[in-house]
Amino acid sequence: MTKHYFAQHDEPLHFRSIFISDVHLGTKFSQTDELLEFFKYTRCENLYLVGDIVDGWAIKRKLKWAQSHSDVIQKILRKARKGTNVFYVTGNHDDFLRSFLPLGLGENFTIADAFEYISLRRERFYVTHGDFFDSVTMTKRWLAVLGDMGYDVLLNVNQILTWLRKKMRYKSHWSLSKYVKDNVKSSVSFITDFEQILSEHAKRHQYDGVICGHIHKAEIRDIDGIKYLNCGDWVESCSAVVETDEGEFKVIHWLED
Repeated sequence: MTKHYFAQHDEPLHFRSIFISDVHLGTKFSQTDELLEFFKYTRCENLYLVGDIVDGWAIKRKLKWAQSHSDVIQKILRKARKGTNVFYVTGNHDDFLRSFLPLGLGENFTIADAFEYISLRRERFYVTHGDFFDSVTMTKRWLAVLGDMGYDVLLNVNQILTWLRKKMRYKSHWSLSKYVKDNVKSSVSFITDFEQILSEHAKRHQYDGVICGHIHKAEIRDIDGIKYLNCGDWVESCSAVVETDEGEFKVIHWLED
């Protein structure tokens, strides 16, 4: 499902649950306008924020806080006040919250390291950002920070390429950083290892599946009998995982044609 699909409906589409991750508020790359538009077209009973919603690492380096970033937070808080169950999973970029966990903000807003999610079909899912299963993030923080800065460089190049495409009137969306992740051997190997380790953890603890973020690669697939769902991000792909009112899980690619 894409933005065009939602725009064809007169009323916002309702889902049982929506899962988003890696919004990275506080960076200039956060696609807050797209996320606010996504919220405009959707409603849900449960909203899961699966880590790296606020980017504490970037804020320490240089704050980039536009009004739209505050609007996203206000929109989420408003959803909670109006009855949506909001679950905030901490990630490595918003790990400054972990000293205060578990934390409740009113009746409908809970912050924790991980949650268990029971689907409409009674499947048990482990909901985690995923950084605890990333050996680089957990054991070599300096290297993770360096990699994060390199990722910022690629995103800056993306902006230049996007500007050029618009000037040349190319409508297709292409991302250099996504291309690197999908095609560079070491990157592909890291993602494969991450997915495998996370799925093995879910199986070992008798979960039916896992819902995560962290690697900015949205997908739903089966890994050795475990349902692996990754929310993607709102920096490049602008993607989310949803569970429909009929109990079906889908990936929304907001920017695709």
